Amino acid sequence: MYTRRVTLDNATGLHVRPATAFMELASRYRCGIRVAKGDIVADGKSAISLMLLEAGRGTALTIEGDGDDETEAVDALVGLVARQFADAGIP
Repeated sequence: MYTRRVTLDNATGLHVRPATAFMELASRYRCGIRVAKGDIVADGKSAISLMLLEAGRGTALTIEGDGDDETEAVDALVGLVARQFADAGIP
């Protein structure tokens, strides 16, 4: 299991487009991906589950991978958040 914390700094947080971009990137990996906001945990490969976190700008999240490619997956997702989803075409 590999875990990293991030803070959302994009304008909309994990709204529809960022959640979809996160899910699409997470789905490229074999490992399981979970995203936690406090005690609430979402499936990182489900945009709807991610949106149910109601994670707005400034929210701290924990991204956890569990499986063969967990480190690569979590680091890629942390990078996506750090770039404020810009490479997914989100302003």
